[in-house]
Amino acid sequence: MCASYGLDPRFKDQELMEDADHELLEGIRAWAQGNADETLRPTGRILRNLNPIVVPGEAAPAVELAWWGFLVDGRPSKFPSINTRSERLQDRPGSLRGRAIVPATGWFEMQKPSKQWHEFGLDEALFGMAAVTQRGRAEDGSWYTCYSIVMQPAVDRLAGIHDRMPVVLPASFGADWLAGAPSRELIDEALTASGSIADRIAATPRADDKGSERLF
Repeated sequence: MCASYGLDPRFKDQELMEDADHELLEGIRAWAQGNADETLRPTGRILRNLNPIVVPGEAAPAVELAWWGFLVDGRPSKFPSINTRSERLQDRPGSLRGRAIVPATGWFEMQKPSKQWHEFGLDEALFGMAAVTQRGRAEDGSWYTCYSIVMQPAVDRLAGIHDRMPVVLPASFGADWLAGAPSRELIDEALTASGSIADRIAATPRADDKGSERLF
């Protein structure tokens, strides 16, 4: 599963969305600079690290700070919710009613049994991971957009490190993901489109524990 990812403000290229304007990209960059290169992790009862996602806007896609993982009855869900299997969405396309794109420059996974961490990315370019969203209320009564990253089986050359990977969307499919009808066809098209960019993902061993799993 994807339990942490990175957003480096020094990205030079972007493969987030074809129509991503300067304001959108600079908004993401400014947030990442303020985050001081900290790894992005799930939000919890104590840890309130709201993360940027790209959501549909009235005139154009916009950046919104959102809660990673779903809230149920005012608390983080007891069931795993930071990731959603693509197979589940194929069976239950109604869950696609709310969608977002999660900007990232890499995600982290541990290879077992060696316990070696790897960072996966596109040569430091900004890219987008598909996500589903829903509204949720925290214990203090505040409402948030909550998101779950959509996961698929890893491509063969990466499966030896980890058997799952995010549905990474090519820039040409970003608008379709945000605006398309919530249907089996949409998730099928997203998986097909992801294949063209998944083949370019590189895995780099890490000497530090930046990807260490620390769930709250």
